[in-house]
Amino acid sequence: MHASGDLLSRLLAHWRSDRAVTARFALSAPWALRSDGVEGALIRMAADTPYWIALDHDTPQRIEAGDILMLPHGDAHTISSAPGLPARPFQPLIAAHQVGAHGDRPIVFSHGGDGPVTGMFSLHLWMPDSGPGTLVDTLPRLIVIRQRETPVTAALAQTMASLVDQSLLQPPGWQLATARMADLLLVHILGEHLRTSAERRTGMLRGMADQGIARAMLAIHDHPERPWTVAMLASACYLSRTVFSERFRQLVGMTPMQYLTSYRMAVAAEKLKDPALTLDEVAAAVGYESDKAFARAFQRWNGMTPAAYARRR
Repeated sequence: MHASGDLLSRLLAHWRSDRAVTARFALSAPWALRSDGVEGALIRMAADTPYWIALDHDTPQRIEAGDILMLPHGDAHTISSAPGLPARPFQPLIAAHQVGAHGDRPIVFSHGGDGPVTGMFSLHLWMPDSGPGTLVDTLPRLIVIRQRETPVTAALAQTMASLVDQSLLQPPGWQLATARMADLLLVHILGEHLRTSAERRTGMLRGMADQGIARAMLAIHDHPERPWTVAMLASACYLSRTVFSERFRQLVGMTPMQYLTSYRMAVAAEKLKDPALTLDEVAAAVGYESDKAFARAFQRWNGMTPAAYARRR
């Protein structure tokens, strides 16, 4: 198996979205909706009619029916039935149709004129916290998986439509099922992005595509607790220390030790959600013998002490 494929699985093995909210919109042309950005990630798919999306300061892009669109960072954007239409704010429409104490019930609404209808399926994921160098941090502002370029997109679109429709029924266990199915959908979207966007890869994604560097990244992800050195990681991918260090920095955009620290902190952030683990146990799990040294590293990475982060969760 290709090393980068293994790495994507390991990257997301401990990853779980904190929460997922589904929505289905019936948007009749002419329509345009403006979002000022959201916390988390958005995934959208229109089943029948094309539409347009424009991120701030970017040229509008046409999104065909069946294409999968993802905004990994929830950036501000406008979606519309045609470019240049005056846009209505999205958030008040969402707020008017939210149900539940935390707005976590599926959302359904219609909007627009009397023209052709765009039936849109939407998924809002609250992502785990990510610091510099983590997978989410390296993703572009917009990912589009196009059906005409990627045969598997049709299956992904069908999965997303089924996920949203099933959540609207709210059967027993639907919230957990929605979150886990959303995670699975995300894995496939990221896998297709990695496979089809070689010229647009940056940071971690470029490293994952290199067999040698991916071996070192796999070693870190499999055993973040080990006392890794540059020499040990270079040996894992059969490169000299000098060649390995330079290639890693060129591809990933940081040194091997910076990447090691970043990944350790991402794992620690996930473990800090577990109230059964002590700070010493979390520190040891990511290679720190001293909880004080771990706390300093975590605060540099996240801007918060581990204790403050755990309380916030």
